[in-house]
Amino acid sequence: MEMSGKDNEVGANAETRTSEKAQSWIPKIIKKRMCSTFIEDNSNGALCQCGGPRGTHGSNATGDYFGAAIVSQWDSGQHSSEYPTDAFGEVEFTGAGRRHSHFLRLSRDTPPQIVFTLMTAHWGVPSPNLVVSVVGGGGEGQEKVKPWVREVMRNGLVRAAQSTGAWILTGGLREGVGRCVGEAVRDHAAAAPSLSQKKVVAVGVAPWGLVHNRQQLVNAQGSFPARYYVQNTSQDTCGLDSNYQAFLLVDDGTVGQRGGETGFLSNLEDYISHQRTGIWGSGSIEIPVLCMLISGEAKMLQRVDHSLRKAIPWLVLGGSGPAADLITEILEEVSLGSSPSSPLPEGGEGGEGPSTELRDRVREKVRRHFPAEANLEKLVDWVLSIHKNRDLITVFHQEQEGSDDFDTVLLKALVQASKRVASHASEYTEELKLAVAWNRVDIAKSELFNGDIHWKYEDLEDSMTDALVNDKPQFVRLFCENGLNILHYLSYSRLESLYRSLADSSLAYTLLQRRLAERQAAATSLTQLDGADPGSPVSAVTRLMGSASAKELCLYEVSRLLYDLLGDGCQPFYSAQLGLDPGASTRRAIRHVNKLLLGDCLYRDQRCLSPWASLFIWAVLQNRSEMAVYFWEMASESVLSALSGCKILRELSKLEDETESKVSMKELAQKFENLAQDVFSSCYQSNERRCFTLLIRQSPVWAGATCLQMATAADARLFFSHDGVQTLLSQIWWGDMERNTKVWKLVFAFFVPPLIFTKLIGFREPDEDVNFEEVHHDRDMDSMDGNDATVFSLADVVRNEEDADEYMALKANQKGSSSPPIRPFAIQRWRNFWFAPVTSFLGNVLMYFLFLCLFAYVLLVDFKGPPPKGPSISEMVLYFWVFTMVCEEIRQTFFVGSTTVIQRMKTYIQDIWNKCDLTAITVFALAVACRMFDESYHFGRALMALDFMVFTLRLIHIFAIHKQLGPKIIIVSKMMKDVFFFLFFLFVWLMAYGVANQALLYSYDPRPSWIFRRVFYRPYLHIFGQIPINEMDADKLLEVECTNNRTLIEGGMEPCMDGSYNWLVVLLLVVYLLVTNILLINLLIAMFSYTFSKVQDHSDTHWKFQRYNLIVEYHSRPCLAPPFIILSHLHLFIKRFVRRIPSAKVKHFVLELRGRAASRLNTWEGLQKENLLSAQNKRLRDSDTARLKRTSVKVDTVLKQMSEIRDRDRRLRLLESEVEFCSSALSWLMEALAEGNVIKSTRPPPMLSRDMMPLSPSVR
Repeated sequence: MEMSGKDNEVGANAETRTSEKAQSWIPKIIKKRMCSTFIEDNSNGALCQCGGPRGTHGSNATGDYFGAAIVSQWDSGQHSSEYPTDAFGEVEFTGAGRRHSHFLRLSRDTPPQIVFTLMTAHWGVPSPNLVVSVVGGGGEGQEKVKPWVREVMRNGLVRAAQSTGAWILTGGLREGVGRCVGEAVRDHAAAAPSLSQKKVVAVGVAPWGLVHNRQQLVNAQGSFPARYYVQNTSQDTCGLDSNYQAFLLVDDGTVGQRGGETGFLSNLEDYISHQRTGIWGSGSIEIPVLCMLISGEAKMLQRVDHSLRKAIPWLVLGGSGPAADLITEILEEVSLGSSPSSPLPEGGEGGEGPSTELRDRVREKVRRHFPAEANLEKLVDWVLSIHKNRDLITVFHQEQEGSDDFDTVLLKALVQASKRVASHASEYTEELKLAVAWNRVDIAKSELFNGDIHWKYEDLEDSMTDALVNDKPQFVRLFCENGLNILHYLSYSRLESLYRSLADSSLAYTLLQRRLAERQAAATSLTQLDGADPGSPVSAVTRLMGSASAKELCLYEVSRLLYDLLGDGCQPFYSAQLGLDPGASTRRAIRHVNKLLLGDCLYRDQRCLSPWASLFIWAVLQNRSEMAVYFWEMASESVLSALSGCKILRELSKLEDETESKVSMKELAQKFENLAQDVFSSCYQSNERRCFTLLIRQSPVWAGATCLQMATAADARLFFSHDGVQTLLSQIWWGDMERNTKVWKLVFAFFVPPLIFTKLIGFREPDEDVNFEEVHHDRDMDSMDGNDATVFSLADVVRNEEDADEYMALKANQKGSSSPPIRPFAIQRWRNFWFAPVTSFLGNVLMYFLFLCLFAYVLLVDFKGPPPKGPSISEMVLYFWVFTMVCEEIRQTFFVGSTTVIQRMKTYIQDIWNKCDLTAITVFALAVACRMFDESYHFGRALMALDFMVFTLRLIHIFAIHKQLGPKIIIVSKMMKDVFFFLFFLFVWLMAYGVANQALLYSYDPRPSWIFRRVFYRPYLHIFGQIPINEMDADKLLEVECTNNRTLIEGGMEPCMDGSYNWLVVLLLVVYLLVTNILLINLLIAMFSYTFSKVQDHSDTHWKFQRYNLIVEYHSRPCLAPPFIILSHLHLFIKRFVRRIPSAKVKHFVLELRGRAASRLNTWEGLQKENLLSAQNKRLRDSDTARLKRTSVKVDTVLKQMSEIRDRDRRLRLLESEVEFCSSALSWLMEALAEGNVIKSTRPPPMLSRDMMPLSPSVR
């Protein structure tokens, strides 16, 4: 624990030193202000008008009596000077228990761009998508903030800031609005510390001279951190609030005075409003800035007018206080009778002023809200100027709008302002850009995509790019559902730009940059060739390296990366667009791409052929889960796409260094494997035969890969365990024979071939018009590449009319091909039996047993001496047998697959059983070479004996196909890892005991053989109970001839045992047996039990995956087993190298569909995916969480409606009281006129009927 604490302290100190060094430039650029002229305050002669006492001023400030005498008003710009700032760094709020906050003392004239760069680049504050500057009352000398305003801060402003990624700018002090915002930020962080990915950023902008205990922050070298003591009081103070992330303490030279930060804050707001949102400013809009007025005193009107002149929009909380209420009344009740005009100039002149009557009405309202203000006319001018810019002001009424809709109010306020500022832009387009910048898809759905607006492609294009780059998948889904055509949107040029926008910290960016560097390095190396003339390709490459396109990522780097991740199961991506030959070397491909980039690059203007798949790959490479899942939903070939995503992510997880990213990649990979299994399960339930076609269909989208190939490469064991995959594999395994055929029948038919033509073995009857052999390009007609049998008959795939149409379409694509003649029954039955993989497997097993018997016979009985005595005939047969095995291994290495020779060798050597075969063959060759000579004869025989063990262990792989033995073999392989760990512990303890025991029993014994025997061999036998007591216990020693003479011992005489420490020897023996026989053995048993219980549940899954590999192996093998397999090899050599007949079966389990057949298969697969997603969405809607959420929304709606009902009831009561007053006044007027003689009535006054009589107060 002490070491851990020291490490943490060292790490903290290192981080502090780094931060201190990174901010050492601040005093050189950022300044503070200090009063340079003492101007006596009229009310207190001991104070300067700056607020500081005489003692705090220097001699220069107090000595200029003449200058102070002629100046009556202190001015910050004239009577203060700038000096390097002495307060910056980090502040630690003692007792608050929160992270450090950044702070800076700066002059009011500091350029805002320096401060903004400092905050975002050095302090690590994330760039905002919105800035809300909250100003107003609640400070010293003002009324407290109203409770409903606090509720708006907590439930409205802070929540909207978190959802939009906004900055909240306030005073940052523990008073008024600043304190309310701080408490709201604190409550939000406490309620959802881990759920909210974006933290609320609250920035305090306060006057330096107003901060309480500001001397604690002063340090000319910077404070990292400065300890600031927080007062534990519920009263408002001018101390810093610990809930803010950063503080900008504006210094204008005053002490204890407010308003010094207003000018800097206004400039900062204006600067931020011209910056762009998004990652590195990649957003489609500038950062919106909104000022929010709460209450406020009279001078706040000047602040509002000044910001409005800079086109900064305002949100006014009506009913919160004097200034806000005045502006609300002016906007709602005073009508100037003219349309809004442009803002007035700074001098306040412009246009024809309002009439005297309207000015009097405004003056009356100003006097009612600010009765104590002396300069009333200036306030009236400010209010009238504010009204001229009323289109930048939005009023928020708590009675009409709840705090839950506050983010919508913010959006509408900014949209209204943006419409005025940029009149050429559509109102809805600007609103959409704001919603995208804030990632508020709910607002976009309810306000913009509710069916009232017809969106065009041009309106959504920029926002779509913004949503893709900044990872906003919900907006991508929304745009695609509302008018954006992805086929028109995604060109290859835009796809390249998307790859260039990858984050620098992502693994995909690093890998792409590495391949870009390789291409540039290869191009540079070409320029170093000798004898290059100006028109040669070398000079072209030289010009190329100077062009901009060559220095940027292109599709070639993406193709290289995908090929490295997906392996040789796919052809290189985008090779057709780049004009590359799939089999071209890397050097030739780089040269071609560089030459292509030198030209016009016409491929960049082309539309992407598979846009959803390309975007899916782009999202998967960045490990964007939600976006990748959406693109998978939209892409075709769902099963293969999910398996490809699984493969890419698992390969990336092996290269990722960060643990969190590695885990998320593995989780997303498993999710895609589950999706592939779910879709395939839905397809299997719909149509089993068509589902088999889906597994082996060659995909043009995924560069010729198949589902089985991709699942193998992705190690998708769960997918392979599906019944549909296993059914297909079983069908492949049995060929055209019935799958329920007994093994003993196969053995009988194997040894008695005429039984094939009897009813001993059942065969499936092929359809008359459907025969897989007609599809000659998907199978090999010779027995060299494997059996002549099909992967599975199309009769098994085509069982209904629709499938027959698919097959006929496939058959129609074979131009110029003729179907082979129908074979006689005897030949066809013979081929169906011998070319089935199960028959090939059975033949190899039986012949392998014969091989082991021959090997054992030669080794035990007929192993003669070196020539001329030997080798014997049986041994020569054994040599020939092994030679045929070598030929088969060569065929598997160099003649299986369609990739290059190097890749085939890598693929071959990756299999553990191929390594076992290589070991066995190599040892056998060495043993044969050694046994031919007298000197090494016995060594060769020993090698031959060991090699027999290696050949025998090969049986484990053969029996992996068995349903009961296969899973047990998996368990045994897992337990072997436990054995190695056990042997490590055993070796440590055995060596410790053996050395100590030897040293105690024999003082001197230099014989190496006996040392090894007594130190390792004898203690190992102790574990099994072989304990020679007569050689260890001094009381039971046998009398033997021994000596202690070193010379005699070195001559070979037995040394005498030392019995002086016999008790210690016995004690060590007891402890050793206790540890080994009880502790370690039981540990091994426990490890075996844990491994067995852990693997047992999944052993069937692992076995089914291994079963596929075994089926592929024997499907590609010739039907003849060694040693007769040499005949097949000769046949293959003649066909490939003499007759030059190419192999049509270079890949296994591949079916190529084109045209209508492929289209119908994709449509069917897409339909099954849609059914699956619909079922999942239905289950999600019916879940308890979704129901609770819907109930909560309904309750909120009811509460809002009840609030509206209460508001209407209040208005009706007011209207009723007014009507009652009017009725009473009219009654009084009628009575007065009736008593007077002014008007003579010719008829009696009207009387109310009984139904219209007003209710008495008691009734009401």
